[in-house]
Amino acid sequence: FADIGDIVRGKDLFYGNKQEKEKRDELDKKLKTIFKQIHGGLTKANGAQTYYKDATGDFFQLREDWWTANRETVWEAITCEVKSGSHYFRPTCDSGDARKPSLTQTDCRCPKSSDAKGAKDGDVNIVPTYFDYVPQYLR
Repeated sequence: FADIGDIVRGKDLFYGNKQEKEKRDELDKKLKTIFKQIHGGLTKANGAQTYYKDATGDFFQLREDWWTANRETVWEAITCEVKSGSHYFRPTCDSGDARKPSLTQTDCRCPKSSDAKGAKDGDVNIVPTYFDYVPQYLR
């Protein structure tokens, strides 16, 4: 998940072999086109277009802010009804035994219908990691 954030924000450090680099460059070019279109749709009236203006065409600040605003939605899309192989690193839900949080064993999200104390309204889709804010070389 953190690698997706790095790619979207234009901060991916992994270059791989030549074929991988060519695909990465192609992906980055497409992302620049997408964020150029997003920038074109911003309004001048509130100063957003000026704030995100980027002479290089990379739109790093726009990409960073887009990721911050949409990371939870991306996480929800990735983990939507994952049935296997979805175990993750940190406890995310209260197990209901009043002792400690437990790992989600079937999904990467707390169930909405759970009676567990940790699954409050709005808490069911919290991304259970903050690795996308840890520098890539430290992961």
